[in-house]
Amino acid sequence: MTKSQKTILAFLSLMACILVGAAGFYVLNIYQVFATKPLGPALPVAQQTLPPLWTATPGVSSPDTSTGMVTLAPTVSFATSTPEPLCGGPNIMTILAIGQDQRSNNYNYGLGDIVRVVRVDFVTPKITVLEFPRDLWVEIPYISDNLNGLDHGKLNQAYLYGQPGDGFAYWDDPSQGPGLLSLTLNLNFGVSADHYLAVNMRTFENVVNAIDGITLNVPDLETAYNTGLTIGKHHLNGAQALKVARNREEGMYERVKNQNLVLCAMREKVLSPTIVTQIPALIDSFKDNIQTDFTPDQLSQLACLGTKLPVENIAFASFPQELLKEDIRIFDDPGFPNGLLVTQADFNILREYVTRFNAGTWPSLVTSTESTEEETSSSFCP
Repeated sequence: MTKSQKTILAFLSLMACILVGAAGFYVLNIYQVFATKPLGPALPVAQQTLPPLWTATPGVSSPDTSTGMVTLAPTVSFATSTPEPLCGGPNIMTILAIGQDQRSNNYNYGLGDIVRVVRVDFVTPKITVLEFPRDLWVEIPYISDNLNGLDHGKLNQAYLYGQPGDGFAYWDDPSQGPGLLSLTLNLNFGVSADHYLAVNMRTFENVVNAIDGITLNVPDLETAYNTGLTIGKHHLNGAQALKVARNREEGMYERVKNQNLVLCAMREKVLSPTIVTQIPALIDSFKDNIQTDFTPDQLSQLACLGTKLPVENIAFASFPQELLKEDIRIFDDPGFPNGLLVTQADFNILREYVTRFNAGTWPSLVTSTESTEEETSSSFCP
C-alpha cells in the first residue's frame, strides 16, 4: 500500500468515525426525547393538601393498626447514612392505580371500580398498596353544575364523570377521569398522587396473556366461586385471572383479597428470568392501550426496581372493616332515583391513616416474631 493510499484510508476511517459518532448522537437525542415524553397528560395540581402539621380531629381516637386487612412485613435495614435511590428513581413515588370496568378498546366510559394508591420507595426499597373502597360516598369537585347542584357521588363515579364519553366529561382537563379521581382523593383524604395508571378489563386480560398466563394457588371455595376453578394450583389465562380478580361473592374485602392474589401471581411471573428481558417490549406493546402519564424512562425505573425488590417488602393495606358502614341508601342522586348502595366512614379517621401511609409509617412494620394472629392471616405475596 502506497503512502497516498494509507493517507486516503486514514482520512476515510476518520470520516467514518465522525459519521458514526454523529449518527449515534442523533439517535441518542431522539431516544432521550422519546424516553422523557409522558405517554399522557399530567395530573392537575391538587385542589388542597393537608397542612404539614395536620392532626386528627380532637376526640377522634388514633387508628388501631392491628386491625384491617394489612400485609405486615419487615423492611431491609440500612446504615445511618441515607443510600441513593435505586434505578435512577426519586426517593418516593406515589401512583394512582385504577381498574376500569369496561371491556372496550377505549376509555371513553367506565367506572373506576378498582382504586389503589401505590407508594413506591426507591431507597428502602419497598412498595405499599392502599385500597380505597369504590363505594365510598365522597365529595367530587367540578360536577355540581352538571348534576343540578349535587356535589357528591361514589368514589368510582369520580373517574366516570371525568371521562370524555357523551353525557359525561363534567370537567375540562386533559387528564380526564384519572385527574378528577385524583382531585377527589386529595379533597376527601389528603392523597397526593404523582402519576396515574388506568387499565380496563380487556387490557388486563391481554397483559396476562402476553406473559403466557399466571400460576395461582386457589386457597378456598370462596376464591374459586363462579370461576370454574377448584382449590389448588392452576395456570390461568387472562380471562380466568379476571374472573378471580372480580369475584366478590363474600363481599368487598374478599374481592380485595382475590385481587391481591392475582397481583402477587403477576409479579412473580413478570420477574421470572424468562420474562424480565421482555419487559421493555411488553411495556411498549401496551402503552397505547392504557391511560398513564408515565414516561418510558419512568416505566423502566419501575421495571428495574421490581427486579431488586424483596418479596417481603410488598405490603397490601386496606382500612379496618369496622370503620366502614355499608348498604346505606342515598336518594338525592337524580341519575339513580331508586337510590345507591354506598359506603360511609368517618373521614377524619381515614385521613389519619392516609397521612401515616404517605409518611411510610402505616401499615406497621413488625418482625415475624412480633406478628399477631390477625397480622399473619392477612393477604400478602408469599
